[in-house]
Amino acid sequence: MSITVLRPGLLMTVQDMGRHGHQHVGLCPGGAMDPLSLALANALVGNYAGDAALELTVLGPDLQFERETLVALVGAEFEADIPINRPVLVSRGARVSISRAARGARGYLAIAGGVQVEAVLGSRSTYIPGGFGGLDGRVLKRGDVVPLAANATKLSRERFAALKNKDRVGTSVKWHVPAFTVPDREPIVLHAIEGEHFGDFDANMQRVFFDTIWRVGPDSNRMGYRLAGPPLTRSKAEEILSGPTCLGSVQVPANGVPIALMADHQTTGGYPRIAEIASADVPRLAQIAPGGTVHFARTTLDLAGQLRKDARTRMENIMRGIAWEYGK
Repeated sequence: MSITVLRPGLLMTVQDMGRHGHQHVGLCPGGAMDPLSLALANALVGNYAGDAALELTVLGPDLQFERETLVALVGAEFEADIPINRPVLVSRGARVSISRAARGARGYLAIAGGVQVEAVLGSRSTYIPGGFGGLDGRVLKRGDVVPLAANATKLSRERFAALKNKDRVGTSVKWHVPAFTVPDREPIVLHAIEGEHFGDFDANMQRVFFDTIWRVGPDSNRMGYRLAGPPLTRSKAEEILSGPTCLGSVQVPANGVPIALMADHQTTGGYPRIAEIASADVPRLAQIAPGGTVHFARTTLDLAGQLRKDARTRMENIMRGIAWEYGK
């Protein structure tokens, strides 16, 4: 069982929830930029939340399906010839075309049984900086054959048969899941905690950081989002020791352009960290394409924890609804 890439789109890779437990040796977890959308896509086809899927960025691919396959495309609102945010039974030999994202930046195409590339250090995620994971550690290209589970067709038929409320055509359902992380409007508000070196910036620079509407730069990628706006300068000139970084850290290099660290970030850094983005907001940031805008709102660790709890509760409610549709 496989899918053939007829047209690759932009930065399409295999991703799951990442490889955890290796930051002490310099390897970040990586994985999906928007893990919430990945989990929803997998749930819609009956997979485990962490099964590997295809991550699409801004511009989607053309794909050829070898056999009848149950798929779900969740996340950014891509223009596609299949319905999004719901399970879809694709027929044998079908060509599926996914065009540009009208809203949001990243989508996840989950397939019943998951993408079955070889696991590296417990994950199938593509880590482009290291050149491993996924399919040969790289972005997918024209002519690539993406391996699926050997029993993907059997799983697809059984799972689709179990679904309630099918549409009249008999290839999808009448319902869909909400766009959980895709912003309705910009700038999006990102809750941020004062970082370790927040005090290295004077009161004016601190105010600039929180008052500015920042624009995501064109040179942003899975490692970090560069934020265009007024340069931030430190009041302290001395060097700082390199320290650990994490998903959502906002660093300020010597040129004063803040960088929000994303899924493939480095594990240590010597730039001052002015802020840490609340973990609940990072998937929403991942849905902002280059040129999009963000605004930081000062928050506390307690409030960031509450935001994470609220997001988890919303996800659990959606997951229960999907399980009910499968008769579970």
